[in-house]
Amino acid sequence: MTIIFSKKCEYGLQACLYLAANNKGEVYPSDEIAKQLKIPKEFVSKILQSLTASGLISSKKGKHGGFSLAKDSKKIKLIDIVTAIDGLDLFEHCVLGFPNCSPNTPCPVHYKWGELRTKAYQMLTEETLDVFKDKTLTKINNL
Repeated sequence: MTIIFSKKCEYGLQACLYLAANNKGEVYPSDEIAKQLKIPKEFVSKILQSLTASGLISSKKGKHGGFSLAKDSKKIKLIDIVTAIDGLDLFEHCVLGFPNCSPNTPCPVHYKWGELRTKAYQMLTEETLDVFKDKTLTKINNL
């Protein structure tokens, strides 16, 4: 169930983690990534194209083409992927969508959500793909 990120963002995070876990200078076709992650191929292709446009992923065209990380997995923070796909509105606006929600005029969950939002943002800005690549392989193998 998607709670915080869009489905597109969830899949983007999964695809980047997959590339980080398998990144040995090789490129991976979108259909292989889709198959391994059990995500519709067309959706994966669009997500990878947008991540390529953001500079996080590189693409190689042709018969032996595919996708790879554009830089070392130690240099790609999770927030980079979230920003490229969903943007940062989640961390800047009311989670319930109330206009003018603020500490002076809080929504019903303003303070509780604020704590969670701050912790989530902190984790996403501190952690890189490299940290999770081994756990990603274990998860993918159990799909």
